[in-house]
Amino acid sequence: MISVILCGGAGARLWPLSRERRPKPFLPLPTTGQSLIQEAYLRAAALPQTREILTVTNRELYFQALEACEAAYKSALINHKAAFILEPFGRNTAPAIAAATVAVHDRLGPETSILVLAADHLIINQAAFAEAVSQALELARQDYLVVFGLKPTRPETAYGYIETDGVQVKRFVEKPDIKAAHSYLAAGNYFWNAGLFCFTAGTMLRELKRWAGPVVKAAANALKPGPDEVMELRAESFAAAPDISLDYAVLEKSDRVAVVPCDLDWSDIGSWDSFCGLSPADDKGNHLIGSAIMLEDASGCAIYGPERLVAALGVEDLLIVDTPDALLVSHKNRAQDVKTLYNRLKAEEREEYRHHRTVYRPWGSYTLLECGPRFKIKRLDIKPGGVLSLQRHHHRSEHWIVVSGLAEVTRDDEVFLVDTNESTYIKAGHNHRVANRGIIDLVMIEVQSGDYLGEDDIVRFDDAYGRAPARAMEEGMA
Repeated sequence: MISVILCGGAGARLWPLSRERRPKPFLPLPTTGQSLIQEAYLRAAALPQTREILTVTNRELYFQALEACEAAYKSALINHKAAFILEPFGRNTAPAIAAATVAVHDRLGPETSILVLAADHLIINQAAFAEAVSQALELARQDYLVVFGLKPTRPETAYGYIETDGVQVKRFVEKPDIKAAHSYLAAGNYFWNAGLFCFTAGTMLRELKRWAGPVVKAAANALKPGPDEVMELRAESFAAAPDISLDYAVLEKSDRVAVVPCDLDWSDIGSWDSFCGLSPADDKGNHLIGSAIMLEDASGCAIYGPERLVAALGVEDLLIVDTPDALLVSHKNRAQDVKTLYNRLKAEEREEYRHHRTVYRPWGSYTLLECGPRFKIKRLDIKPGGVLSLQRHHHRSEHWIVVSGLAEVTRDDEVFLVDTNESTYIKAGHNHRVANRGIIDLVMIEVQSGDYLGEDDIVRFDDAYGRAPARAMEEGMA
């Protein structure tokens, strides 16, 4: 069995913690400290049937996903193959699953079983999950497309439902109103749609061709020839794929859809209510994430503030989320509407929807410390072996101060070392790069000065991570 993990979406309802370039799957959980995608890797790897884990994600998230995968494997002493399909942009679940299905079918054959998991779901009951997967595999071998139906515990209006008629799915139901949700709960044959799937490559490919020909054609045409470990999708071909979910494209039309009812202690961590609910409530019903939260006469609040003091006085039923560059304050009953703010920020092209002050790169990360007229100050954390691209700036000069570690600096034709407590200067117009050849993290403070300090003032000449020069114009320090 190939376990396919879908890592896409922005997690807009968890803004300002979730951002487009650091979305929900990479958020550490308050319970374990592991990110949701690391939990997904460990969950898939723990299944005895898993032969390989294949992640479908955006190209911009590849290095974060790879780092999360390697860290999860290392923590559990796992030796699974890590493979990736990289999307140039999101096209919903049907094209992503189609690309994975074509890749598996062509490499391993039509009888190969595929289990599709989401990178941003939490499943607590691993034993029940393993049992449900075993049942799903049996049905998949009988030529079914299998969905996992979660036994509802409350009249939930935020989830889609599956109506069953024995083993087979009778119909898929959109998110209901509260009256319908109560009736589904009472009926006993309705289940929450978990967005988990199991099938053989041959069955899914047949059903895709039958019901969603343009989807599978675009996905197949987009797959570039290359190594199995990292497969890329051509943007021009993938753009032809309709933006559609697997439910709409195939499952609601096919007569070969079966369901495995299960109780997994599952959550999609889809809002701040569910995220903060992972931490225990105090005696006044407050869910607090952070060690420096001070309350006085406050009740029923959900507060996230891990970095600085958050104080609340005389309030109730508030949602407060504090991050270095954005603060969210909302009534708890509006938690599902946070996505509205995210979409507004995106429409206004505000940087706060895309990045945190800390921006992650294949070589490590940089953090914006301060910015003013004619200057910008950043902290650079460069991993052992990390190498920035060879680049040039037309309008800004840079001063680099090494705080810890040893920097190998290239400046035009010079290559020299800058040790801890030493510094160097890169004048505008000169080619330069920095590398960490040591075994500990390299930490530097970068002070930029000049008439223009925009991140698009960059020309990239060489990059160790194979990123396109045009991307550097969008992303700046890369």
